[in-house]
Parts: sequence; C-alpha cells; structure tokens
Amino acid sequence: MMDIVGALILIPLTIPLMAVLYVVVLAAMGRPVMFMQERSGRGGVPFEMMKFRSMRDMRDSSGMPLPDQVRVTPFGRLLRRSRLDELPELWNILAGEMSFIGPRPLLPETIASMGVEGRIRGTVRPGLSGWAQISGNSSLTNDDKLALDLWYIRNRSLRLDVFILVKTLELVVFGERICEGRLSRALSERGLRDRPGHGADAAAKDV
Repeated sequence: MMDIVGALILIPLTIPLMAVLYVVVLAAMGRPVMFMQERSGRGGVPFEMMKFRSMRDMRDSSGMPLPDQVRVTPFGRLLRRSRLDELPELWNILAGEMSFIGPRPLLPETIASMGVEGRIRGTVRPGLSGWAQISGNSSLTNDDKLALDLWYIRNRSLRLDVFILVKTLELVVFGERICEGRLSRALSERGLRDRPGHGADAAAKDV
C-alpha cells in the first residue's frame, strides 16, 4: 500500500521530467522510446517492465546484438548513471507489480535457473533498488547479487528499506562502490565465500 501511495505522489511530480526525457530519447535514438521486457514478479508472475531506452539496436553480420557497452549511447550512459531510465517503473509500482525496494526484476528464465533460491527470491516484489544495488551492483557477479538479495529477504524491515532508499540516493550522486562488509556477510551466510572462481572480477550483467 505504501508503494502505491508513493507512486501516486511521485508520478505527477515526475511527469514533466519524463516528458522531457521522452523527447530527448526520441530525438537521439528514434522509436521505440521505451524498453519493455517481460520480467519475473512476485510468485513468478510475469509482467512487462518499462524503462527509457538507452541502447541502439546494433547487430553483427549474423544478426546477433552487439555487446551492451557498444550499443549504449552517451545519453543512455547518463540515464543509467543517474537512474533516470528507471522512472517509468513507477507505473509498474502503481500497478502492484514492483516495489520501491526489493531485488531487481530478472528474466523468467534467469529466475528458473536459480531453482529453490529463485523461488525464495520471488517471495517478494521486485524493486527499483535493492541491497545488491547499493552494495556494488555492476561490479558484482550474479552469485554476489543473488546472495545479497537472499540476505535482504531474510532481514527485510521498514528500517532496512529506508536505509536502502537513502543509500540509493547517495550512489546516484557519488557513484557505485562495492561494500565488502555487506557482500562478505551475505556470501558467508550462503556458503559461497570459498567457491572456486567466485569473486567480483567475474563477469556479471547489470539489470
């Protein structure tokens, strides 16, 4: 209920900004302005997540999309750095599909590949920002993020959500950094700290 009330307050306040971003994205990249993709919600129920598009549709000779870092435009990087590309997700929150705070929504097949842990992750609504996002985000591996998400679910509270919200605002201003303390605690509880090949150097795709 608090999420819906928050969305009802923020949507009218951010509509002028979203209108400006819509025009700029349209001028810079053309249509479609919005990136919409099916993601797994609470209880595994799929929904269409909305974001402002930040990448061009560029493909290699075989028709496969080029790496994200090649396709992201300069304005798209600014959108991602400021998290403004996420503003349309306020509508997902209003629809009850997402929360302000929670694990980021992932593809259904990604959740399915996690097995039991994926089902545990799906016991809460996905969020705009979460424990993994304020603890390193794009510098973390998929295992790192999952461990942090599971730690959040075990320890979630209003106080923790407020802490995550404040830290999210901080990272928008100051940028991301890995919080080794949070990561070490989450990995230890999941039993992954000594797994071979595990660590922040492994590749992981941000969501």
